[in-house]
Amino acid sequence: MAKLKLTGKQLRSIGYPEGPVISIAMNIMEKNFKHLPQAEALEILGSILQSPNQYAQDGVLGKIAEALLPKPKPEGAEISLNQNGIQFNVFGSEGIEQGALHQMYTAAKLPIAVAGALMPDAHAGYGLPIGGVLATENAVIPYGVGVDIGCRMCLSVFDIDPKELTQRENYFARELNEATLFGSGGMFNKPADHEVMYRKEFDELGLLKGLQGRAWKQLGSSGSGNHFVEFGVVEIAEKDEVLGIEAGKYLGLLSHSGSRALGANIANHFTKIAKEKRRLPGEASNLAWLRLDEQEGHEYWMAMNLAGDYASACHHIIH
Repeated sequence: MAKLKLTGKQLRSIGYPEGPVISIAMNIMEKNFKHLPQAEALEILGSILQSPNQYAQDGVLGKIAEALLPKPKPEGAEISLNQNGIQFNVFGSEGIEQGALHQMYTAAKLPIAVAGALMPDAHAGYGLPIGGVLATENAVIPYGVGVDIGCRMCLSVFDIDPKELTQRENYFARELNEATLFGSGGMFNKPADHEVMYRKEFDELGLLKGLQGRAWKQLGSSGSGNHFVEFGVVEIAEKDEVLGIEAGKYLGLLSHSGSRALGANIANHFTKIAKEKRRLPGEASNLAWLRLDEQEGHEYWMAMNLAGDYASACHHIIH
C-alpha cells in the first residue's frame, strides 16, 4: 500500500494558513496515518481546521490544533481588519483554489487597501496570493511584493534556423551551462560585471552593503525551483512591427528567474520590520506593511527597486 504523501498546496487549498502549521500537519499525518487514503487525511485536516478546540487534547492531532489556535496577544495594540473589504475583480473564478480566494478576501480588509484583482492562475502565496493584485494607499507590503523580488522572464530571438537545435544539440547545451549557473546557492568564481553593482544604494543602506559580495558572485545565475534558461522555437505568425521581425520560425532563448539571494534577504529583513511595526491578526500577519513616508518604508522601496534592476541585469548577462 502506498504511503500517505501530502503537499503544502493541498493544505492551503482547503484553507490552511501559510506558516509552520502546514509542515506540522504534513509531518504528523504522514507519520501517524501513513496508510490512510489521501482524501480521508485531508478530511481530517479540514475538521481540525474548522474546530481546533475539539482536537486540542488529542495526543496526536492536538499539535496541529495548537498550531491553529490563536496565540496569547502580546502587549500593545493590534491593528484590526475592516469588517467589509474593498470590492475586487476575480477573473476565472471557477479555476481558482479556495486558499487563494480566502487570502485575497483577507487582504481586501486591510485598512490600506484601495483596489484589487485576482488573476485566473492565482494560487495561495505568503499573505497575498500569487496572481493577486492589491493597490494600497501610501504603503508597501514586502510579502505582497514577494520573496523573489523582480522575478521575470526574458526572451531573445535569433535569426537562426531552429533545426540547428537538434543538429547541434551538444553545442547549445554547452552554451547554457557555460553562460549561467543553476541551483539555489550557485555562485561564480569569476563574477560578471554590470553597472547595477555600482549603485549608490549598496553604500547607503547597511543591509545591502553586507549583501553586495554574494550578489556580485550570483550575478547572471538562474537559481532553482521553477526558474530556467532554455532554447526553443519562436514562431512569428505575421510581421511584428514593434520588434521588426518578419513572419517565420526562429531560434529563441527564454529565461525565468528573479533577484536571487539579494531579493530574498531584502524581503525577509523588511517583512520582519513590518510585522514588528504593524501587528495584524494571525491570518493576515504576512500582510504587514511599511508606510512610504517612514524611514523603513523608504529604505525598503530603495532596496526593492535595486533588487528588481538586479534581476533584470541577471537576464541581460545570460542573454
